[in-house]
Amino acid sequence: MRYFLSFSLLILLGVLSPSMTFAGSQIEEPLSNSVKALMQRSVSDQAVPTLTFATKEEGDAWLNEMSERLKKRIPDAAYREDLLRTVHYEATRAGLDPQMVLGLIQVESGFKKYAVSSVGARGFMQVMPFWVRSIGANDHNLFLLRTNLRYGCTILRHYVDIERGDLYRALGRYNGSLGKPQYPNLVLGAWRKHWDYNPKIWNATQKSI
Repeated sequence: MRYFLSFSLLILLGVLSPSMTFAGSQIEEPLSNSVKALMQRSVSDQAVPTLTFATKEEGDAWLNEMSERLKKRIPDAAYREDLLRTVHYEATRAGLDPQMVLGLIQVESGFKKYAVSSVGARGFMQVMPFWVRSIGANDHNLFLLRTNLRYGCTILRHYVDIERGDLYRALGRYNGSLGKPQYPNLVLGAWRKHWDYNPKIWNATQKSI
């Protein structure tokens, strides 16, 4: 709570913009053979991205709601839907909350496909190129939608596992700022403010209209 309040104060003082990007860099560290093999299998996945909901109606409701929220950032409806389907598939597959991943993308790249940070991190989820050498293949292009999200979610899952489920610390590792509160608070704040989704509340609101 103390960290979140300090971040909110910075927003109020105009030190930070709520829409600013905060791209960082994952730090290259040795991986055990078992972890490397697991991550290699993950990034080589070729399955077609699908929404995983109990019913098609639930999936359509989520897609429509997230698409409406993303419309100003990505006007092209077909590309917007492709992005959302891929985010949901890759995040769910990695055991991550898709809405949290949307918050991370907002902070890391501002939903800019070809974003490049000052240290070379690339794409929507600002993946560092060394990961391609470490767990991928030479033909993996980090500017491709599916490839970038697959790498990003796989890497964040790796950090969550290292931190034994502590998302706050895992986000710090993802940004290369472990132990500093600013980046995790930015991601969690974006998640809660822009992408949090409660289907029961949303459905009740729709029925009352």
